Amino acid sequence: MIKMIALDLDETLLNTDKTISEANAAALRQLHTAGIKVVLCTGRPINAIWGYLEQLGLTTTEDYTITFNGALVIQNTTKEALAQSGLSRNDFKPLHEFAAAHGYPLDVLDFDQVYPVADLAKSEYQQMLKAPMTFTPTAFNDLPDHLFSKAVMATAPAVLDDVVANLTPAMHEQYHVVRSQPKILEFLAADMDKAVGLGQLLTHFGWDFSNLMAFGDAENDLGMIKAAGDGVAMLNGQPEVKQAANHITPKSNNEAGIAAYLEQVFTELKN
Repeated sequence: MIKMIALDLDETLLNTDKTISEANAAALRQLHTAGIKVVLCTGRPINAIWGYLEQLGLTTTEDYTITFNGALVIQNTTKEALAQSGLSRNDFKPLHEFAAAHGYPLDVLDFDQVYPVADLAKSEYQQMLKAPMTFTPTAFNDLPDHLFSKAVMATAPAVLDDVVANLTPAMHEQYHVVRSQPKILEFLAADMDKAVGLGQLLTHFGWDFSNLMAFGDAENDLGMIKAAGDGVAMLNGQPEVKQAANHITPKSNNEAGIAAYLEQVFTELKN
């Protein structure tokens, strides 16, 4: 029995213009009112998506969000962490050396702000993120000695293609590397993805992955799509995601594909 619905944002729940269609919002609000947990799963911090949480009514004491691609499970209203994990500055040292050797940019994120690494090539991440986060340019050796959620390279797609081609097997072992958008490559802890945070949240409620329906479109959604009792790929999703999914939405993200699928599955939404 599905008790929790997990949703990626970009090109999944959101239209290309970064809005939630009223059809998607209405279906999810109705299921949430009926007692099904609706959980947004994103690489962003919670303050960057607060408007979406309000639109969906996910502002009760029992509502949580998976942020930083699984590294932080946070209660929506109190902002208290249910689970948190990440990497140290020293863990990013091989990545910094790699970026310096090849002329790549790098941003390192903790759970409050972004540190564009000032001794590397200029990053496009701040212009792309367009979220209320603090950006503090900092030389790598001056980064604070605390826990970080991830690092990102944000630059032209062709440059990121070059990054992926140059990654060594050792780096793939050390980091979970995912292309979350054409211009964003993310470096997480080796065992970290959205499924990790969802597993912690399911355990909190006394459930397991058989109780989860998950929607996604891209590489960084694969873990939760594969783990979920019902993993659903968007019609506009990447071929690898569609292949891994149990089902595919009948419509794209720009056509309220999530609502169209939910209406097929849940009697609460059928007229």
